Amino acid sequence: MKSKHEQIIEHISSLEIGHKISVRQIAKKLHVSDGTAYRAIKDAENKGLVSTIERVGTIRIEQKKKDNFERLTFAELINIVEGQVLGGREGLHKTLNKFVIGAMQLDAMMRYTEAGSLLIVGNRFKAHELAIKEGAAVLITGGFDTEDYIKRLADERQLPIISTSYDTFTVAAMINRAIYDQLIKKEIILVEDIYTPYEKSYYLHEKEKIADWYLLNKKSKHTRFPVVDNRKRVVGIVTSKDVVGKSSETAIEKVMSKQPKTVQTNVSLASVAHMMVWEGIEVIPVTDEHNRLEGIISRQDVLKALQQNQRQPQIGETIDDIVSRNLMELDAEQYVYETKVSPQMTNQLGTLSSSVFTALITEASRRMLLQYKKGDLVAENLTLYFIQPVQIESTLQIKPKLLEVGRLYAKIDIEVYDEQRLAGKGLLMAQLINR
Repeated sequence: MKSKHEQIIEHISSLEIGHKISVRQIAKKLHVSDGTAYRAIKDAENKGLVSTIERVGTIRIEQKKKDNFERLTFAELINIVEGQVLGGREGLHKTLNKFVIGAMQLDAMMRYTEAGSLLIVGNRFKAHELAIKEGAAVLITGGFDTEDYIKRLADERQLPIISTSYDTFTVAAMINRAIYDQLIKKEIILVEDIYTPYEKSYYLHEKEKIADWYLLNKKSKHTRFPVVDNRKRVVGIVTSKDVVGKSSETAIEKVMSKQPKTVQTNVSLASVAHMMVWEGIEVIPVTDEHNRLEGIISRQDVLKALQQNQRQPQIGETIDDIVSRNLMELDAEQYVYETKVSPQMTNQLGTLSSSVFTALITEASRRMLLQYKKGDLVAENLTLYFIQPVQIESTLQIKPKLLEVGRLYAKIDIEVYDEQRLAGKGLLMAQLINR
């Protein structure tokens, strides 16, 4: 039987896009407490099903897929620019395809304004009106208002008119930044992207027998299965080591390992890879916030996704992307790498930032291990020593040296030189992911 929380989430999912909801409304309709309704609505917001806007309320929005992350809804836009809705509330769930800055003559502005776009403009009433008639939303900067007849037109067309106190170019920069952040998120692989869902997973019930483990083993070729109770909650893990030499009539709950490691769908792939390597785990159950089984994720799933992700083009550039692109191999036999300190790699003082220094050391170590044919790494511990500041436009040489290496770990000493002078050092302890 589904919990009240699950029923509320299902109800919210079934609502039409743009539908307004409230705690009191949900509580009354589904006969739950206000607290239960509030927690479920917050969960729905985390899942991208609804958006809460100050002075407007909570509305149902379209849940984004990975390939649609670079588009913002107008509801999200209001929160980004700290805006106020003047009209067209019914259209807040819609997404903007592009935005146009209205810092030009009216005729030229209208040539670029089209349906599904957003016109960012100041106190120009005629531009507001023409944009709405073209099917575009309007963001008014400088804290200005608009005419009442334009607000009524926006309500009729269901196209938002939003006012913000920020200036035009600050707003454009804020929107660009939000889209950039969305693009970075798009590239981060989560458990939900690759796990095997409950309906296709292999698992056992705690009251089943060891004989059932053998039947499932023969069917799936797996040796490790989650164990659930009658409410689908994960209560244990059973492996071949647990059942060997035991009577086939012994209950699974008598031999299983209790309180197993589990992950939720919003956990990153890197975190799961770290856990699997460190714990030596082949399969991890995927659960919801109430510990109910949602599926499983295997080491093969993780490795396949890691390899696939390395072949994907990067759309948003992070510090790691900049470091990786600029780091060149200087001496393959001695594992020496070189890079030039670009403006993006510096802090407010114009010297190499600590985050970039960390990324340089980690990336050089990763490349060395790949060349050494020991596989990829997950950093476990990193100790840094800054010896002198590194100025912009400096050319650095990074020299990682393998101190110890085992089947699952490596210890690496790294020296960073600026024009033959030692600029910093690092000691990296890492777990290995063999390919």
